[in-house]
Amino acid sequence: MPESKTVAFHTLGCKLNFSETSSLSRLLENEGFEKKEFDDVADVYVINTCSVTDNADKECRQIVRRIQRKAPESLVVITGCYAQLKPKEISEIPGVNLVLGAAEKFNIAQHIRELAKGDSAKICSCDIEEVSGFHASWSVNDRTRTFLKVQDGCDYNCSFCTIPMARGKSRSDSIANVVKQANELAKNGVKEIVLTGINLGDFGKGPDGAGETIAISNRDENFFELVKELDKVEGIQRYRISSIEPNLLTNEIIEFVANSDKFMPHFHIPLQSGSNRTLGAMRRRYKRELYSERVALIKTLMPHCAIGVDVIVGFPGETEEDFKETFDFLHSLDISYLHVFTYSERDNTYALTLGPVVPVNIRNERNKTLRNLSYMKMQYFTEQHAGQTRKVLFEKNGKNDIMDGYTDNYIKISTPYRNEWANKIVEWEI
Repeated sequence: MPESKTVAFHTLGCKLNFSETSSLSRLLENEGFEKKEFDDVADVYVINTCSVTDNADKECRQIVRRIQRKAPESLVVITGCYAQLKPKEISEIPGVNLVLGAAEKFNIAQHIRELAKGDSAKICSCDIEEVSGFHASWSVNDRTRTFLKVQDGCDYNCSFCTIPMARGKSRSDSIANVVKQANELAKNGVKEIVLTGINLGDFGKGPDGAGETIAISNRDENFFELVKELDKVEGIQRYRISSIEPNLLTNEIIEFVANSDKFMPHFHIPLQSGSNRTLGAMRRRYKRELYSERVALIKTLMPHCAIGVDVIVGFPGETEEDFKETFDFLHSLDISYLHVFTYSERDNTYALTLGPVVPVNIRNERNKTLRNLSYMKMQYFTEQHAGQTRKVLFEKNGKNDIMDGYTDNYIKISTPYRNEWANKIVEWEI
């Protein structure tokens, strides 16, 4: 490596990946690397991958090809879920120099030092069963809203999902350490923290202690206790709870958010299907009736609350009747927007044994139908608040002289850029 080392990052996937990329960036900057924008030429490129959909795999390959054209002498490092699941496949992509699995990603500085251009691709992976530590991660200076990782891994076994194979068993930080990090973020001027995890509501399972890396132990803590303690932190004005399973979103959490000035009236609750038959095939841990109860309680206590929903279309065996059941169920719910995923086959998942397979063109049609429903839901939700004054946190990063911000209940506001509003909470008439 040259004396003056530069590094650029690209993140695919979820909010948790963004928080981990930020932590990897800080690790390398502390080792003397200068961070560059990904479109710049750098000595090292780090791609933090996702493997929830086929698109993430394809995008990773496209990005590596782009780097090869732009900076053929640079080193390319691949980490994240795709790297854990298919290290050999990634190592064979022309231009890839290093593949880091789940246990090795936070040892990135040491591995990069040992690299040389021209060497065959090096794989540093591991059996996912051996991954037991927790690495605290958060994004700072990348976005106004900071993603704070408090939980990792998953003990659920949904039939379509590779995340347990890529991330390992459920484990989390301690409440004391999360509160400590929130206090540090407040000192750095952070106004909003988004709590992130793979299965966030499962917070509380091992490990114990403090610091960047902690080993698994038994601990009696839960997500509701974490929420209550974070609510007391001075300086943080807003918290958001990212995706949380409906069976883990308890009434006491909903009621606490309804009465909190800091926890925003905004939930993102995966549904995946509105058909109980399909939910059973997916090995989800609830039925649509429970989901409906959660939405009803939220809207009773917080009529203004935004509710986002994850849904998968084209799951094996999903009939037209199943899809219509999903559409009608979503149409009937008082929700605000959808994240629609087209089912894609993933290696080593139980869903591969199910059938009949839904043709890709029908999967795509169903996706389009639900995306149209999502657009109408968001339009209706926004119109309900027309004329109201709500608090908007504007983001620092503006593009084309426009700045964006979100109301407490997650309505996006765009306005001509004003520097004095960056990272400020402003009263705004919708």
